[in-house]
Amino acid sequence: MIFKLALSSMRSRLKDYIVLLLGLVMSISIFYMFETLALNKAFIQENAMINAVGFVFQAGSILLAIITIAYVLYANSFLFSLRQKEFGMYMTLGAKKRKISLIMFIETMFIGLISLVIGILLGTGLASVIGKALMNQLEFHSNTYAPFYLPSLIITFVFFAILFILSAFTNILQISKVTVLSLVHGDAKAEKVIIRKKAVVVKAILSIILLVVGYYCMIRIETTQYIGIIVALFTITFGTYLFFATFLPLLIQKRREKQILKSKRLNSFTYAQLNFRISQLTRVLATVAMLIALGMGAIAVGFAFQNNGPLLADRMDPYDIKIVDPTVKEKQETQNMTFKEEMTYHYKQKNNTFYFNMEELNQNPILAQTYSKDGKGQTKRLKAFTNENRSEWDTAIYSAFPPSEAERNFQFVSAADFSKVDGKSGTVYFGKTTDFVTHLEQLKKIDALQHDRYGDHMAGSKYSAYKMYSSFASGTVFMGFFLGFAFLTMMASCLMFKILTGATQDIRRYAMLQKIGVRERLLKQSIYKEMFLIFLFPCIIGFIHVALGMKMFGFLLINPYYHFYVPILLFLGIYCIYYFITVTLYKGIVLKKETLK
Repeated sequence: MIFKLALSSMRSRLKDYIVLLLGLVMSISIFYMFETLALNKAFIQENAMINAVGFVFQAGSILLAIITIAYVLYANSFLFSLRQKEFGMYMTLGAKKRKISLIMFIETMFIGLISLVIGILLGTGLASVIGKALMNQLEFHSNTYAPFYLPSLIITFVFFAILFILSAFTNILQISKVTVLSLVHGDAKAEKVIIRKKAVVVKAILSIILLVVGYYCMIRIETTQYIGIIVALFTITFGTYLFFATFLPLLIQKRREKQILKSKRLNSFTYAQLNFRISQLTRVLATVAMLIALGMGAIAVGFAFQNNGPLLADRMDPYDIKIVDPTVKEKQETQNMTFKEEMTYHYKQKNNTFYFNMEELNQNPILAQTYSKDGKGQTKRLKAFTNENRSEWDTAIYSAFPPSEAERNFQFVSAADFSKVDGKSGTVYFGKTTDFVTHLEQLKKIDALQHDRYGDHMAGSKYSAYKMYSSFASGTVFMGFFLGFAFLTMMASCLMFKILTGATQDIRRYAMLQKIGVRERLLKQSIYKEMFLIFLFPCIIGFIHVALGMKMFGFLLINPYYHFYVPILLFLGIYCIYYFITVTLYKGIVLKKETLK
């Protein structure tokens, strides 16, 4: 009987549970995928580059777990507030609190079991697709990679099972503290807005101080380091909640008063709607702002790491190719490439000493990566050879030679002295292409030819370093995209919970407006405007968090804002879709034809 009652209650609130289910399924599937990519031992051991990617996905699963805990507890509190009148009616008819608690426990565990089954199935599919995509990106193929991986399944199941049990007992504890009367009238209470000027001023100043401290820690992360990350996490989180709690009610109240004086269309009604439950609205929107910052930030960081690959490669080495005594095959490959700069220096080798013609070097000065006293690197063209810059020339030339057990000595002599040297002649070739990325295929072939010549003793090429970085960046892109999508799904769920929870209470107000002659077109315009403002406030704050937070990666990336508009446009596209879905669902509830008769 209790089980049937729980199922019938869930059917009556199917739309609300679908919103919760969507967020849970996305979280579970992405968590399982991350764990599979991070823990698949046979897969990781086959390729050293996969090892670095595994760490990225493990870090992503931990961050996702932390946010999911907050999301599940938050969503369950919404569902409890949605059902409290129903539970109050059961208790009025004689049901005991332990029976109500049992119903809630069954509902929580049932929705948890469904989301786990669907999430793991979807996660297995994601792990298969993303695993193959990652291997293609890294030009690596594995026969041992298993999308369905038992250790990942166990970890996912145990973590979310504990989370659902914890959530169920939280609801039980919550219902044990409330009275029947408060349950029956719980959804009829408007949250009275009390604005105490002194308290508002203190909280507003404190919110600004906390946000400024957090932003400073992120911008100056090289100085603040790990402590700065922890401080920024707490100060920005609490500062955001205080900011919404103080400035948003004040802003809406002032706008409402202004619209009442103007009496323009339904603007006063729109702001009255926003003002109705403003206290809870501020908490929801602050949470949404943080989820937007995390979601948009995860996507932006992933794209930044990917897009900064060529920039980091150029900083690492100004020349794309460096070859000592190019072979016929190596020369053939270079002929298929376009260069904006090529240098060929002649040398003579006598024992372990390599002699270079200073006049030839001075006629074609080389580009070199140099470092200042504070450790900052820069690419510059070396000046004419002198004793003062000898070490720079020595390092630049030496970088083209493969490692050797025997010590090499470089001597830079005049043209006359160079002609007198009796030794083996050779050349050192330096080439800088017009575009490093477009020539990756040819660079790969040259790298393979170099490996054939020198084996493990080949010089560290720019191409091999770029591929190693790309493996890490590829994992970061995948992690950032899926983390961002998961956070945005949770964000949408939180907004929908808040908006749709109060929708049934708004039916009567919209019906009254219809009866006094307000056209449905104006009512729809009011809904669009109200929802737009609700979506706008957290979007602005979330964007500010991300825009300043990207500075935190300045010590890792040359330009953390490189192609920053791409993740922003992607986020706005997803955000607009959620906006129109929410508006459509809300209109379907409050503007039902039968309620307007």
